Amino acid sequence: MPAVAAVKGNLYTVNIASYSFTMGKSEIRTESPRRARTPRKTSSAAGTPPRSARRISSVKTEAPYHHGALREALLQAAERVLERDGLAGLTLRAVAREAGVSHAAPTHHFGDLTGLLSELAAVGFRQFNAAMASSCDTATTPLERALARPKAYVAYAQAHPGMYGIMFRTERLDYSRPSLHEAAEASFAGLANAVGMMRQEQISGDALTLNQGAAIARAWSMVHGFTTLLLDGRLSDILGRLPEGTTAERLLEAMLTAPITGKPPGP
Repeated sequence: MPAVAAVKGNLYTVNIASYSFTMGKSEIRTESPRRARTPRKTSSAAGTPPRSARRISSVKTEAPYHHGALREALLQAAERVLERDGLAGLTLRAVAREAGVSHAAPTHHFGDLTGLLSELAAVGFRQFNAAMASSCDTATTPLERALARPKAYVAYAQAHPGMYGIMFRTERLDYSRPSLHEAAEASFAGLANAVGMMRQEQISGDALTLNQGAAIARAWSMVHGFTTLLLDGRLSDILGRLPEGTTAERLLEAMLTAPITGKPPGP
């Protein structure tokens, strides 16, 4: 019987060992999936974001505008379309595509194409006025100051032909819009002040004498006409007949400084 008891004891020990070994394998199997997932978590901490985080990040980077900046973004897009495709290519849909927004966005901010063009012209006049105002900063003589504004006028038109063109397309604009009215009035005031300085008198934009009005119209007609002919390529024939190296700017200077009658000064 002791031998039987020893055998039973040995069998009991074997069973316990087998049970323990089985439980051990079970524990390994149940723990191994968790251990297999651990590297993916650590790789995320090392710089590779989880898929959900990547989706959130992509949504944030696709939003191109801050709150309240969409109107300005639409005007910038409209200016790009105008300079690239001309007035014929400037539509509400084209602006929306350029800005990367819904087709309804330009209508919401500007109403219709006339509203968009009017606000864009206001931007052009403000840029134009700033160029005129800063043109005299480097002038050191009365003659340089007198020529600075006309030169800046022509330079702006050459740099922004599309914007310059829409600024004077009165039939396409709504001057009852405050922004356009104010910007255009500021431009006229700058012209009147410049003519007043040349005439050495104060000119009020609200009430002009006939001579003052004639002086303003003459100065504007001369520079605006020159600019239009230059942009249309109609001055190339004259420039081609002048001494070699004569630029359009030099031609403008000679035109503005030459007397109306008599022999012009200089060679």
